[in-house]
Amino acid sequence: MEAASLPAALELVAGGGVGLSPEKRAVLGASLLLLQRDYRFERVWFWGCVQGLRGAYYIAEGLGPDRAAPRSRLYSLNCVEWSLLPPVTKEMVARAERLMGRFQGDPSFEYEYTEINAEDAERLFEDGKEPVIKEEARLVATIEQIDRAVGIIPRGAFVKTPLGAVHENRNFEGLSSTEAKKLSSYFHFTEPVNLKNKTLLEKADLDPSIDFLDSLEHDIPQGSWTVQLEKGGTVVVLRSLLWLGLTFYHVPMTTQYGYIYFGTGEKNLDLPFML
Repeated sequence: MEAASLPAALELVAGGGVGLSPEKRAVLGASLLLLQRDYRFERVWFWGCVQGLRGAYYIAEGLGPDRAAPRSRLYSLNCVEWSLLPPVTKEMVARAERLMGRFQGDPSFEYEYTEINAEDAERLFEDGKEPVIKEEARLVATIEQIDRAVGIIPRGAFVKTPLGAVHENRNFEGLSSTEAKKLSSYFHFTEPVNLKNKTLLEKADLDPSIDFLDSLEHDIPQGSWTVQLEKGGTVVVLRSLLWLGLTFYHVPMTTQYGYIYFGTGEKNLDLPFML
């Protein structure tokens, strides 16, 4: 969610009953601008909040010229002081996926080896490492999982150049009211998987500069997204049932869109049994 339009955007997603207090909004509005200046980011997105047992993590993402490049992620416990999270690795994601339960709210908290499987613990012993996972590593891995699974954008909002870089589409004026209600009009803003498996015939009608990502219509399990009209039908809101707390909004015929997460950082593993 764009930092500059945060107050208005939070109002548009408030239908889910989550949000920030006026004090937190005011503090974030100032601190995110300072964050952008200090780290020299081209853009700063307020990603959301992961609620722990003893505190909450407020997350921001810094972007460079290539919007598809790995993002810099930062967290704050008070919306004022920000700390840079380490770059995520596949190993961090794999180990974080095996952890169950709530976040503690303490970045230095260590999950003991008894909370991961025996194979990982044995390998860590062999490598001479302490068989622990810090909550800071779990946090960045969870953010990566959520971004990869349910971080979405409207079709046409970004374009891919012949050199492979991804930039914001200056000609994007928003989806039409009809298109905005379709899951096929929204893309996962991550490396495509299903697109690579399509045949040349299926790709014939696609625009390679715009249709370079996977759409939501083929997400598994089907029914993992809800599409609703709010604010008198002027705002389209998508909510993920896989990662409860992820809300995306788009105002048709405008460039207003974004997503934000307010949750516990736990994946809804019961979803297939709920549909």
